[in-house]
Amino acid sequence: MIKEKVVSIANPSPLGLLGFGLTTVLLNLHNADIIPLSIVIVAMGFALGGAAQIIAGIMEFIKGNTFAATAFTAYGFFWWSLILIWINPFEKIAAADLKSMGFYLLLWGIFTAFMFIGTLKHNRATQVVFFSLTMLFFMLSIADFTGSHAIKTAAGWVGIACGLSAIYNSLAQVVNNEFNKEIMPL
Repeated sequence: MIKEKVVSIANPSPLGLLGFGLTTVLLNLHNADIIPLSIVIVAMGFALGGAAQIIAGIMEFIKGNTFAATAFTAYGFFWWSLILIWINPFEKIAAADLKSMGFYLLLWGIFTAFMFIGTLKHNRATQVVFFSLTMLFFMLSIADFTGSHAIKTAAGWVGIACGLSAIYNSLAQVVNNEFNKEIMPL
């Protein structure tokens, strides 16, 4: 009889949360009028916002964690789609306008609101990430629909808080795992 090898993988959530958090803070520094939109944000969005989250999402699929697999994979591809929107490499397709971006962000807000409902079975730190992300998407959508710079700036500050909460969640999971006890509460 051949023995099956059991494969155990590390918790991919800290990677996904870190990729999401760092990229979200960086983009929202732009939304809050602190830094310009530049290749710095695009590169972070591609590498950590996109690739790291997609990798974490695939690893969560392997672990059988439907919530995290859906979240990390979807938001990873969100970052890649946002980069495509920004650079618009398709000559014959019109660039995004505020109305289409408003609907784009609205749809992400609706998705995120439903994901927030799923977090009600998770720790408080994850609830904070998803609640603040829901608010961020809806605020950015409203800013685009109305053309309000003030709402976009306020959304930037919500986004910075959201990203920082994801970074905290990531680092707390790593530190707590390393010490095999709760040092940083979640």
